[in-house]
Amino acid sequence: MDEIQIASLLKSSELFPIPQSVKLSYGTAGFRGDAKLLESTVYRVGILSVLRSLKLGSATVGLMITASHNKVSDNGIKVSDPSGGMLSQEWEPFADQIANASSPQELVSLIREFVEKEEIMIGEKKKSAEVWLGRDTRPSGESLLRAAEIGVGSVLGSVAIDIGVLTTPQLHWMVRAKNKGLKATENDYFENLSSSFRCLIDLIPVSGNDKLEISKLLVDGANGVGGQKIEELRGSLSNLDLEIRNTGRDGGVLNEGVGADFVQKEKVLPLGFGSQDVGMRCASLDGDADRLVYFYIPSESSDKVELLDGDKILSLFALFIKEQLNALDDDKEGKQSRLGVVQTAYANGASTDHLRQLGLDVVFAKTGVKHLHEKAAEFDIGIYFEANGHGTILFSESFLSWLVSKQKELTDKGQGGSEEHKAVSRLVAVSNLINQAVGDALSGVLLVEVILQHMGWSVQKWNELYKDLPSRQIKVEVPDRTAVVTTSEETEALRPLGIQGAINSEIKKYPRGRAFIRPSGTEDVVRVYAEASTQEAADSLANSVAQLVKSFLG
Repeated sequence: MDEIQIASLLKSSELFPIPQSVKLSYGTAGFRGDAKLLESTVYRVGILSVLRSLKLGSATVGLMITASHNKVSDNGIKVSDPSGGMLSQEWEPFADQIANASSPQELVSLIREFVEKEEIMIGEKKKSAEVWLGRDTRPSGESLLRAAEIGVGSVLGSVAIDIGVLTTPQLHWMVRAKNKGLKATENDYFENLSSSFRCLIDLIPVSGNDKLEISKLLVDGANGVGGQKIEELRGSLSNLDLEIRNTGRDGGVLNEGVGADFVQKEKVLPLGFGSQDVGMRCASLDGDADRLVYFYIPSESSDKVELLDGDKILSLFALFIKEQLNALDDDKEGKQSRLGVVQTAYANGASTDHLRQLGLDVVFAKTGVKHLHEKAAEFDIGIYFEANGHGTILFSESFLSWLVSKQKELTDKGQGGSEEHKAVSRLVAVSNLINQAVGDALSGVLLVEVILQHMGWSVQKWNELYKDLPSRQIKVEVPDRTAVVTTSEETEALRPLGIQGAINSEIKKYPRGRAFIRPSGTEDVVRVYAEASTQEAADSLANSVAQLVKSFLG
């Protein structure tokens, strides 16, 4: 780094002094906190994004300003790698270091060290970085965006491009498309969704004509960006009757009593829904539209909902994709296609049993979307979802190119209308409709809706795939959470020694009992999860495991 570059960084970082007593850590959600305290962090992540771009040959990197399902006074920032995925985990420690550097001098010193270690060339005439900036609808977004622009601009020769108010998945999709050399505007995103949705609608079996009475879907937009974007998308969709509530335009507060996170955790109606909606199919997006859950109101006398969470969405997707794979001729390549389903230990045991009964390969990953995404990428088609409604479907490049050439081969043979051709075409359309970069509530809604039409199912019929086992989660405060060490899937505790044997003894007392413990990533608590055949049994098992945690950890 030359003297001019160092002077530029020192001068700009003086504009953003770090607030006292704030210590931040880069996790799955990036950095998050009270928006008033984040300007220095966002400025520094602007610099980090430039370094990431330069490291990867001047590829476009994305920077999203959002706090997802957090309250409106919060905000946050996360980086999208050129692949459209999350920031490489190897860079997270550096992100933590620069976010918490106490002075401009310390910040510049850390950057210098890192640039040397990673052999990043700054100030090369031929190499300039490009960072795309997006933000959600939070009022704090605009000033934080300015801080990001100054951070990007402080590295000489780099460019920040403000691409406006977006959902988080839109930014990830656009960054991925840009780096693949494809059209990458917001309009291209909408066009991609609507054309692949239409393609799947056209492939619905004709015998199902009597099923194609399109019932209305009610959408809770969480008073955030997702509600506004789905309104924009609605105009280009036929075969879908949408009514959108909680768009944020009618004075509602972002994520307050609304949204996927609220509905999934509380299992109650979001604001704006009531007894007039009994039996209707409803979907809830979260604040930045990367999570999706469905629900319906079983009766007028209750504010509780029947929830169809990420596990139910995963089961629906897996069933549909398996049906298409089964229709492919059993030639050598077709037989090798590996469909895998990835869950976390928090997935309801009934969903795991159901998926295994379908003959699917179910594997477990550590909690956190980045871990699930990594595991799903090991399959030809990998489907992952967390119960909170964040998930997607990944198609390997090699399997996708096999599908496309199979589609062409069948067309050339004059088998364009065959069942096999339709199945291949459906899989290709799904690969275009679903956002392969990250979980995306908008593309998720469209895929759920087209599969329900394909099957001729109501939301109630879908809900009957399996019945969730009652469960309970408890947080136990402990002096030192690092005393608990688990297997990589987090289903069993390796330390403290003896605790897993004691947990297993408790589990045996309950029909369909299952329980596990895991340390929190951010606070000195151990999380206990338990399920059993009745709610009373699940509560009792959770309490007895919590007691074990207290006695083993003091």
